Amino acid sequence: MSYKPRLKEDYSNSVVSALMKKLGHKNIMQIPKLKKIVISRGVGAAVGDKKLIDHAIEELTLITGQMALATLSKKDVASFKLRKGTAIGAKVTLRGDRMYEFLDRLITIALPRVRDFQGIKADGFDGRGNYNLGIKEQIIFPEINIDKVNKISGMDITFVTNTNSNKEAKALLTDLGLPFKKQ
Repeated sequence: MSYKPRLKEDYSNSVVSALMKKLGHKNIMQIPKLKKIVISRGVGAAVGDKKLIDHAIEELTLITGQMALATLSKKDVASFKLRKGTAIGAKVTLRGDRMYEFLDRLITIALPRVRDFQGIKADGFDGRGNYNLGIKEQIIFPEINIDKVNKISGMDITFVTNTNSNKEAKALLTDLGLPFKKQ
């Protein structure tokens, strides 16, 4: 018997049927799906200290369970003393079971640890069915040991769906359990 993430089973068993009723689709193939989650983190001070990139990669790897990659600058910017090809951030792209596992941990463990949490804003949609969420502190994740953190910094989480409608993407993410603020 193979392991299947809890949220992936929940999507198959209840979210698909709920979305069919809510969105009025007749065919199951019209139901929006979560394609990938991209977690990225910019490290602007990495121009002066290369070890900050290593710390960012290590923390993202701990949080996601998948090896993070360094992101490189695309052009020279003299005012920032930045050269083309210099590492200035880190990112991870999650798909499949790891994506659902990360989403489950984000919803059930990490977001409730945010101080004075009232829900996430619903205005992070980009018009093409993708949602962007910014987190101010990486210490909300239980995988991060607060004693080993050298600098508290945030990260961006992008949820990429296969729909072009913000309404359908919000319905999908709401049914998966993302706690949007009531308006």
